[in-house]
Amino acid sequence: MAEKALHGVNLTGWLTLESWVTPEIFAGSGALDEPALVKALGGHAYAEVVRRHRDTFITAEDFSRIAARGLNAVRLPVPWYAYGADGPNPGSYVGCVDYVDRALEWAEEYDIKVVFVLDTHPGAPVSDDEDQDVSDPRSVRERELDVISSLSKRYASRVGFFGIELADEVTPQVRHGLTLTDGAPVHFLRNYYREAYELVRAAAGEDPVVIMPDGGYPSAWRRFMAQSRYVNVWLDCHLDRTNFKIDVAGPSGVRRMVEKSRERIADASRCGMPVMVGKWSASLPMADSSMTPEGRIALERIYASEQLDAYGGLPAWFFQTWKTSGLLASWDARLALATFERGMLS
Repeated sequence: MAEKALHGVNLTGWLTLESWVTPEIFAGSGALDEPALVKALGGHAYAEVVRRHRDTFITAEDFSRIAARGLNAVRLPVPWYAYGADGPNPGSYVGCVDYVDRALEWAEEYDIKVVFVLDTHPGAPVSDDEDQDVSDPRSVRERELDVISSLSKRYASRVGFFGIELADEVTPQVRHGLTLTDGAPVHFLRNYYREAYELVRAAAGEDPVVIMPDGGYPSAWRRFMAQSRYVNVWLDCHLDRTNFKIDVAGPSGVRRMVEKSRERIADASRCGMPVMVGKWSASLPMADSSMTPEGRIALERIYASEQLDAYGGLPAWFFQTWKTSGLLASWDARLALATFERGMLS
């Protein structure tokens, strides 16, 4: 358990490309995600784009500014192809472990903790050569376990390495009456989490926190890995894209939104593990057409403030995200958190 709670930001859209974070990279290609971008640009052009983006989008200056805002942690999505040709077959995707090294160096310089999160997006390998067999001979699960073990071993002794999240997003299969929703069977995810936990402990000992995303269904993890043999295991509850059907035309509606988030956290806490919020934002559902832009900005400030209060007792929270090229006011921490005093964040 951390001596001090982690209050930080995600570094979404840096090591993997996200069209909502940097739409200019996707403009004109017809692609909406990274696999489609690889196919649209071709492997060589894509590689140049992604290298240039990684060199410039997040730098040491960003870590300096994160620390200056009173934040002490970052949640860094690391793709499964981080090791490039030295890891599972990456196809046309470009490795990035040297950028992960840089991120940890910058973090340690500014006393920032890093939570790595295995980002399985963009999925299967993609290649320019349609005749090339780019399928991974191992299962996706084996591929991900291999990368988790390698990352844990590589950074085991680094003071900036706080923990590792075993996946960024999961979708558990849930029964509703006689039907099952789409997603991974819960027993499959449980086996994956157990095996990944053992690999992290074998590679890095008991100090790093092992984090599991709840996939929006915290009840699926009750009485799971809460026994005494499992140490430093947390559950991650994502609250950045809520589906609460609440009228947010005024402060009372915003506070009901936050109360729903409190209920989600309380439900997750019944699993017997510490709960963190890996993603949250200031974004509200679509407002009434009569609401002015100024009114919406004011409500989003209230929403962010109330969430800061709601998450204050948790071991960690991470705003989604630090930076967007389009300065999305509800999602870009440089704007959404800019008006809050440093003391409220730290």
